[in-house]
Amino acid sequence: MRPLWFLASLLALSQALPFEQKAFWDFTLDDGLPMLNDEEASGAETTSGVPDLDSLTPTFSAMCPFGCHCHLRVVQCSDLGLKAVPKEISPDTTLLDLQNNDISELRRDDFKGLQHLYALVLVNNKISKIHEKAFSPLRKLQKLYISKNHLVEIPPNLPSSLVELRIHDNRIRKVPKGVFSGLRNMNCIEMGGNPLENSGFEPGAFDGLKLNYLRISEAKLTGIPKDLPETLNELHLDHNKIQAIELEDLLRYSKLYRLGLGHNQIRMIENGSLSFLPTLRELHLDNNKLSRVPSGLPDLKLLQVVYLHTNNITKVGVNDFCPVGFGVKRAYYNGISLFNNPVPYWEVQPATFRCVTDRLAIQFGNYKK
Repeated sequence: MRPLWFLASLLALSQALPFEQKAFWDFTLDDGLPMLNDEEASGAETTSGVPDLDSLTPTFSAMCPFGCHCHLRVVQCSDLGLKAVPKEISPDTTLLDLQNNDISELRRDDFKGLQHLYALVLVNNKISKIHEKAFSPLRKLQKLYISKNHLVEIPPNLPSSLVELRIHDNRIRKVPKGVFSGLRNMNCIEMGGNPLENSGFEPGAFDGLKLNYLRISEAKLTGIPKDLPETLNELHLDHNKIQAIELEDLLRYSKLYRLGLGHNQIRMIENGSLSFLPTLRELHLDNNKLSRVPSGLPDLKLLQVVYLHTNNITKVGVNDFCPVGFGVKRAYYNGISLFNNPVPYWEVQPATFRCVTDRLAIQFGNYKK
């Protein structure tokens, strides 16, 4: 029974939104970010993330902090009311789970000797202070989950081996230049749920990063940040206060295949704005204040999913989604949502959706004033 309980508790870690992860044991096998089916347009580099298990031969398997559960180089110390990082953690540990405790500070020697640690979970503690050398021993750390704490700044001197950082739901207001310097392996940052405004990002704050995935949702952004990494494949800015997309807002993000702008206050998308996104496959503009379908959608040859529900759209034109003629669009739509808009759907011509795979892929109706 104990092994089954232990596995179940580890799997529970994978359910912390907004990340998508098949199971927490996937920390040993990263397949990269999820992508839609289109080999030609993928282009995203994946990071193996697989630790060298041959070099991690257990030597101190009998060591386990009091109250924790230790098995197969995994040390689980969650939900124990801990005030500090426990001692006597085996040097061969690859995953350390300290979530749901009362830890308020990470001290200099808290992780001393844990040179093989691959994933560190500190979610839902009370951490407000981190020593500048707290992470120095963690030379192989690739995943740091420190969401739902009391941090007011990005932790200093993050390990250069880091691949994924989850730091959402803290109190961070500023991202200074140089805070991510040296993190050449980083491809995923989740920093939503912080009171970040556009002015909080110093010029050059993301210099040197080659991110695939970035989420800054549930913040206080009033526009699309213009200085994010050009390498991004996914950018999620949902639940902000963005009011418009101007012509050059998306100029540097030509590699995006998924753009999330739902739950904002967008009234206007300037003509030509979307032309800078030639590989875009998913566009989320639901729960905004748009009065018409954005122009330029027919020119996005790989676009497959468009969320436009819960806006103020009153009319859908016959060429709003599909290009004129045949053989131009390489990927047919498999999802268009227009429900909860004041569109008289009986007036929409069937030819409007001539480049949609199936009529069930179109969602209309259910509008309420």
